[in-house]
Amino acid sequence: MTTFNLRQVRLRSGEQYRDAVEVELTPLELGGQRYVPVPEEVPAELTITRAGSGTVYELGFHVRLHGPCYRCLGDAVLDLPLALREYQAADPAAPDDLRTPYVEDDSLDLSAWARDGVALALPDKILCRPDCAGLCGECGEPLDDGHVHEDAEADPRWAELAKLRERL
Repeated sequence: MTTFNLRQVRLRSGEQYRDAVEVELTPLELGGQRYVPVPEEVPAELTITRAGSGTVYELGFHVRLHGPCYRCLGDAVLDLPLALREYQAADPAAPDDLRTPYVEDDSLDLSAWARDGVALALPDKILCRPDCAGLCGECGEPLDDGHVHEDAEADPRWAELAKLRERL
């Protein structure tokens, strides 16, 4: 778990602090599948800007996730560039939406922030390639290989439509 000690940064209003940090990422579980970041520690740029009413935290990094394709279960690789931003109000009585959950006791939890940012940036379906055809519903072979069943029987529910096609 990567954290950043905020006590080492003393900023006045309008000042900014930048630092290159290594952020440890944990594997994600999505739809019962495991997606692993490679490498597990990614270089990131942390920027802290002090404003009059609070502090703005920014974290930028690039992550590559490896895991199964949603359609064919083959290997899929997903590249995500991320630019995350959080705000922490200076007033302790500020509403929760003006306070970041990643700052606690002068410590910024970079790993949790990065994990949540990656999870929010994921597409609905992680695919090995955009035109992945998936698996055959009968035998489970990949359809991308030109797989066809020569002796496949037609679904009886379509029989009436087949008769209509023959008449036309």
